[in-house]
Amino acid sequence: MKAKDVIGFAKDKKVVMVDLKFMDFVGMWQHFTIPIAELGEEVFEEGLGFDGSSIRGWQPIHASDMMVVPDPASATLDPFMKDPTLSLICNIVDPVTREAYSRDPRNVAQKAEKYLRRLGIGDQAFFGPEAEFFIFDGVAYEAGPNLAFYRIESEEGQWSTGRETERGVDREGAIIERPNLGYKPRYKEGYFPVAPTDSQQDLRTEMCRVMAEVGIQVERQHHEVATAGQAEIDIRFDTLTRCADKLMWFKYVIKNVARRHGKTVTFMPKPLFGDNGSGMHTHQSLWKEGKPLFAGEGYAGLSQMAMHYIGGILKHGPALAALCNPTTNSYKRLVPGFEAPVNLAYSSRNRSASIRIPMYSPSPKAKRIEFRSPDPSCNGYLAFAAMLMAGLDGIENKIDPGQPLDKDIYGLSPEELKDIPKMPGSLDDALVALERDHSFLLKGDVFTEDVISTWISYKLEKEVNPVRMRPSPLEFALYFDI
Repeated sequence: MKAKDVIGFAKDKKVVMVDLKFMDFVGMWQHFTIPIAELGEEVFEEGLGFDGSSIRGWQPIHASDMMVVPDPASATLDPFMKDPTLSLICNIVDPVTREAYSRDPRNVAQKAEKYLRRLGIGDQAFFGPEAEFFIFDGVAYEAGPNLAFYRIESEEGQWSTGRETERGVDREGAIIERPNLGYKPRYKEGYFPVAPTDSQQDLRTEMCRVMAEVGIQVERQHHEVATAGQAEIDIRFDTLTRCADKLMWFKYVIKNVARRHGKTVTFMPKPLFGDNGSGMHTHQSLWKEGKPLFAGEGYAGLSQMAMHYIGGILKHGPALAALCNPTTNSYKRLVPGFEAPVNLAYSSRNRSASIRIPMYSPSPKAKRIEFRSPDPSCNGYLAFAAMLMAGLDGIENKIDPGQPLDKDIYGLSPEELKDIPKMPGSLDDALVALERDHSFLLKGDVFTEDVISTWISYKLEKEVNPVRMRPSPLEFALYFDI
């Protein structure tokens, strides 16, 4: 849609409010809302001013005036507002220079797409994330100077099998009591039994239906491996920026549908000890003039370009981790020796390799690579842009990905494993890797030195150091009596 089409759409739908959504630096949607009378066609050109001083990772208060410029192509109705509300995703512009703000993640994603076209390698980069998540019945947590705890409640949790009675409150506030009905997915056995063990089928279906309302095509939904309501909903691939837009809608819809039903959702990579974490396997491919560029006669039906793209991802994998696995919790999932894809290698079918080439279809249009290391805590705009830049660096420099890892790594000896590069073991290590290796991100001014240094300093100050300095409950169990 163009600006005038958006205005007409709003009138047809009897819209009364307009919600302006934009991404903070770290990766969460922010918003403010205006009456429909304030939305004229000029807003799509001139933008609207707001105070950006409290937005995480943005400019300090002495230079905090910012502008949102709505993208008319993003117009849709917000499915959760009581009154008819038009939702618009916005780009951020500096009000003085009128230039796109370099720390706006959506701007970074758009620059990555422009850089691809400028190189002439391709004209479209397609991304398809498989974001896993947990649906819990409740969560409580606290971290103070003299205490720290978290508690997760789940009717599906295997730990609940011994509970004699489940107590709760219905929607009218009345106390209810019901017996424990069993059928809890056993640890690592949630993939994928039918109801009643899978108790969230209808909830996931409602999530899919609401996603369709905002323009997201769902390909499948199912319970995931872990107990306690781990789920996956796969959405149709799209171009880089549009896919990152859809990832934000995806999270927004899932969280709000769950809340409708008195449940809560987390995209934390590893909220449970002793069971599978949540990844975000990311499918990607390049196209030019409507033709797929990753199909060929090489390994697993890939082109030489695809192999070089893989080479770029593998070479820059440790640096990518700082953007694709950007939380301290991410590395509770990426632990060597378990099922997580920590090995920087590729394979046609081996899911323990960080890159897999799906073999479901021989069609050239289906040829793609799947980077399995990322997790859903990432900022999709920055993560997708970084993956593309790493792959393009591989193509430009003809980086050889080496030999495929077509074997069971759990049967390999330590001597055989020592030469296989690994993803970083902590966010600290990933940030060090990004600091050492980020020149590939600076090409075409896609990322800037300011964006990289701000990301590193923010993560260290706000996340790494606070976690590093706090004792954990397990440390008391291990060391209190020494």
